[in-house]
Order: sequence, then structure tokens, then C-alpha cells
Amino acid sequence: MPVAHARARPLDGIVVHSVLNDGTAVCLRTITPDDEALIREGIAKLSDGARYLRFFSAAPALPDEVLHRLAAVDGHDHIAWGAICSDCPGEPAIGAVHAVRYPDEADGTERRVGEYSVAVLDAFHGKGLARMMTAALLVDCRAAGLAVLDVHTLSENRAAVSLVHALGASWKSESAGVAEYALDVGRALAALRADTDARGVQDVLAQLGA
Repeated sequence: MPVAHARARPLDGIVVHSVLNDGTAVCLRTITPDDEALIREGIAKLSDGARYLRFFSAAPALPDEVLHRLAAVDGHDHIAWGAICSDCPGEPAIGAVHAVRYPDEADGTERRVGEYSVAVLDAFHGKGLARMMTAALLVDCRAAGLAVLDVHTLSENRAAVSLVHALGASWKSESAGVAEYALDVGRALAALRADTDARGVQDVLAQLGA
């Protein structure tokens, strides 16, 4: 982790409390390297189909190096938010969203573009959680100077395709069943602010001062 970015940030201390579309209470917070065990546990709970759509592989377990990368969050080059089900026994992790900045340009200029990914446990699909976590992530990305996020998703992943379209993403290309979109952070935040019927999203934006 670069020393320059290993510092406390205002958003790190915020826990967002809200409810899903069905009324289930959840809380959202930034992910830290200490959450690797929670990440491993959450991925193991995904169905084979959900794991395939997220990681392009239905393998029941991911290599340790992949799990290490998912947990290697520094709040600048790798930003991530997770969701906890406050109403569930044991308060398990139920979703996560990541943005990973691309390496600097050859001349050392910091890039303002990264890659977006999201995963939600099967039992919580279709309840607005992905949008809530994405709202938090985008607020964080804006603060960190990330302006555009690339999204690589299987074309058959209807939920992901629907989400990126709702956020105003632009289609870039498609190859071997994988579609690529460009998500403008500012435009996506504006789309989320306009979604006034989504209580969870509005709670996230309000509690993060966005």
C-alpha cells in the first residue's frame, strides 16, 4: 500500500444505515484489509451461477491471491464498500462493490480511470442493494479523483447490464460474450440523485453528504 494513501479518511468512519426495498435493515461501510475473512466467507456463499457471473468462473473457491487483491483496499487506488444485513442472525456480509484505479501513465501521471465490480448474495438480489453500494462507492471515487469506471460484464448478466444502463454508462465493445461499458462517475451520481423513489440510495447519499 502506498504510504501517501495509508491515512485515515472521513468516509472511513461512516456507517450508513438504511433498508432494502423489502424493508430489511442493512448497513454499509468501507472495506479494509482486515475484512479478507469476510470476503472469503461471502464468496463461498454465492451460488455457482452468481459466482460465475461475478468472476467468470463457478469454481467454489477463489485462489488466495485473488482474495488478497480483493482485500487490498487503500481508499485511493482501490476503493471498496461492503454491506451487512443488520436484521440477519450473526449480521453477515451480503455484498461488496469495488473500484480499482488503473496504473499511472508512463510519465507518472495518476490516472483518473479504474474498473468497477459488484457482487450481492443471491438471497438479496433485486432488492436495491447493488445501487446502494454503488452510490457509496461513487461518492468515494469522486473524492479520490476517479472520474470514469470501466465495467466488464458477461452479456448474459441481465442485472448488471440493467444497472449500468440505469447509471448512464456508455457501451464500448463486446467480445467473447463479455461486454464493456464506461461509467462516468459524475453522470452516474446524478442519475442516482434523481432516483428519488429509491429510499436506500437516497439514505446513502444523504448520510455521505452527497
